Order: sequence, then C-alpha cells, then structure tokens
Amino acid sequence: MPNAHNFMIRGQKIRTDAEDRISLNDVHAAAGFEKNRLPNDWIRLPATARLIEAVLVRITGKSRNWTKTEIKSVYYRMPGAVGGTFADARVALAYAEYLNPKLAVEVREVFLRYRAGDAVLADETLQRSTPEGNEWAAVRALSRAKRRQYTDTLQAHGVEGFGYAQCTDETYRKLFGAAAKRLKQVRGIPAKANLRDNMPSDELVYVMAAEVLASGRINEEDSTGTRECRRATGKSASFIRQAIEADKADRRPRLA
Repeated sequence: MPNAHNFMIRGQKIRTDAEDRISLNDVHAAAGFEKNRLPNDWIRLPATARLIEAVLVRITGKSRNWTKTEIKSVYYRMPGAVGGTFADARVALAYAEYLNPKLAVEVREVFLRYRAGDAVLADETLQRSTPEGNEWAAVRALSRAKRRQYTDTLQAHGVEGFGYAQCTDETYRKLFGAAAKRLKQVRGIPAKANLRDNMPSDELVYVMAAEVLASGRINEEDSTGTRECRRATGKSASFIRQAIEADKADRRPRLA
C-alpha cells in the first residue's frame, strides 16, 4: 500500500520514515544513479563524518559518546530490497548537494513544502500514483479528520493521557482481535511506525466507522472519563465487527 511519508523529485518517489528521515538511495536515484557516489560511499567520507557529528551535537547537546538511538536519529541503514540508508534532512540535503547542486535546491524546496503540509504538493504526488494509491490516500485523509473528531470528543468527556491509547486499543481489539502493539508485531510493522499508515483502505474504513459511532455514543450517553469512554468505544466497535461478520456470512457464491 502507499506510504504516507513520500514526496516526488524529478519523477522519483523519495521515501521518508516515520521521523521524516529521508532515503538517500531515493535521492541518488533522482540524481540519475551517479556511479561511485552511492550513499554508502558518501557516508564513509571524512567530510560526511564531520557533518554527521555536527548534526549529532546539534540534536543531543553532546560532543561524543552518542548512543545507538541517537546515531540512528541522524542516519541508519534499513535492510532488505526496499531498505537503504535514511538520514536526517540536513544530512540528506548535503548528500543532494554532493550529487548535484540543482538537485539540492529541488529537494530543499519540495521537502519544505512537504513539512509544511502543502496540500497542493500532496495532490501533485497523487497525480502520479495508481488509482489504488489515490483511493488509500483519500480514505486515510478522511479517517484522520474523523480521528481528530473522536479524540476531541474523548477530551471533552474527561479522557487524559494514556486514556486515549486505551480507548484506541479497545477499537482495535474489537475489530481486529489485538491492541496496537500486538498488531504491529504480528504484521511486522516497526514499533514506532503509525499503525494506520500501514492499514489497507478497508480496515481504515472500519476504524473510522467505529470511531464515528463511538463519538456519537459517548456524547449521547454522556460518558465521563477513560473507563466509560472506553466501554462506549468498545460497544460501537463491536457492532461494526458484527456487521462485517454478518455480511460475510450472508454472501452467496454465484452458481455457474
């Protein structure tokens, strides 16, 4: 399914991870796959090492003894055919400059629009996407809006802190049989990734419907606090699950 964290440069999809670190391999592809300038080659250069150290100092406030997590916040390698090297935007822009100054200007401009949530940029990207990609993005955008309405409802009814996660997990348990953490484990999704960014469109619709119903139930029953809101959420999600199962059971295969 589409990744929610992509933008386009010169017709090349540039991936970013959940923390907006940019794929250097995709930047390299946008430059035309220049020989002898692969991300791994560039990372090993002394000037690159100094740049990475400077960014680490800026981020952590420490001049040395960085942890693996801190180093990963600046750059890391993701294994696999669709992996590669991901890096902090400052490092990625320096790599683009190393490859091609004009490319660096394009990357900077598009990334700034991406970070600003430019809706026109999103539409430009979707124009190059598949019909399935456009459908997913539309559903994801609508589900995000309905999610905000749901969390606003929870806040108005006294839910605080970890209570939001508890109510959300109640939806996942009723719909999919497990809380968010377990679903990520089963589906091979990184722990820090957004679960909904990795859901197919039909699941997003189920979750959205459950949260819309839950918002209405919480308001009408005047639920108060995490316990009551979680209970109301579970009821609404259960009815969505029942409707899904009833529809599947009622389907009849067409006779030849």
